[in-house]
Amino acid sequence: MRLNKKYFKDLWQVLIGSGKAFSEDKAMKYSGSLAYSTVFALSPLLVIVMSVATIFFEKDAIQNKMFGELNGLIGSDAALQVQQLIEKNSISGGSTISLIISIVVLIIGATAVFTEIQDTLNIIWRVRPKPKKGLQKMLINRVLSFSMIISLGFLLIVSLIINGVVAALSARLSHYFPDITVILVQAFNIVLTFVIITVLFGIIFKFLPDVRISWKDVRVGAIATAVLFMIGRFLIGFYLQMAGTGSAYGAAGSIIVILTWVYYTAAILYFGAEFTQVYAEKFGGSIKPSAYAVHVVQTEEEVEVHELPPQGHCAIEDGEDCDEEDGAEKVKA
Repeated sequence: MRLNKKYFKDLWQVLIGSGKAFSEDKAMKYSGSLAYSTVFALSPLLVIVMSVATIFFEKDAIQNKMFGELNGLIGSDAALQVQQLIEKNSISGGSTISLIISIVVLIIGATAVFTEIQDTLNIIWRVRPKPKKGLQKMLINRVLSFSMIISLGFLLIVSLIINGVVAALSARLSHYFPDITVILVQAFNIVLTFVIITVLFGIIFKFLPDVRISWKDVRVGAIATAVLFMIGRFLIGFYLQMAGTGSAYGAAGSIIVILTWVYYTAAILYFGAEFTQVYAEKFGGSIKPSAYAVHVVQTEEEVEVHELPPQGHCAIEDGEDCDEEDGAEKVKA
């Protein structure tokens, strides 16, 4: 695709269309729902991610890496709160039965976040699972969500390996270029974070929703979302620091900080999903329902009535059918 004046004009239209779709789909409401779910699922999610990563690295190295990132994102107090939650939810000791129950509870709790994201992406892209395949699809969703968690663990492993290599190289380079080494290492860490975030968003857009979408459209959407995330991470951190969101709520401040951070991060994710859809439509791509899903067409009808009719399923008594309320006057929207 040629990067000419027309392309950037069309890209601006895509951004405007994404903003309109973001508003129409009430994505901020779903961001709040995801933030609430994440508070309960964050601890089991991180426990499983750390368990996967500790297969290849020592636990202390994993904890230092993870809590170092959390400290930079949500602050030291909230990061300490998360660390204490993880320690209380760690899988250790007890009988075999209690251990199995703990693992099952952790998996269900950890996969809840990705199930929530999947449901919202389905709403944004106007698809939903076929009713007759609900149980089968639910099992597939849980397996897929657990696979996402395993992917997070391996991304953490890759990050640790690369950081180890960079640390070894920077130690050597510092002898020859002491002034430039620090800048190079910081720049590389930013690029590495951007690449990992892009891969994560790409995996989410490609595999979580019940659609078939090309990697070309996923790549553009993931890169755009990662750029917004990198910018938003700085702005959210600045806002939390300047607004004093945590200190205003006393003992509950750490939880409020986590809620706020996830809320705005989820909004970025959902805007990226809207952008991916509008971009695919604008530049010739297509998003198709998967084999287990159908397209959803939503219609609204405004009706003027003297009183609200019964909501949901009405009961049928004495063999009489449920008829519409008399006196209802339909008005075209």
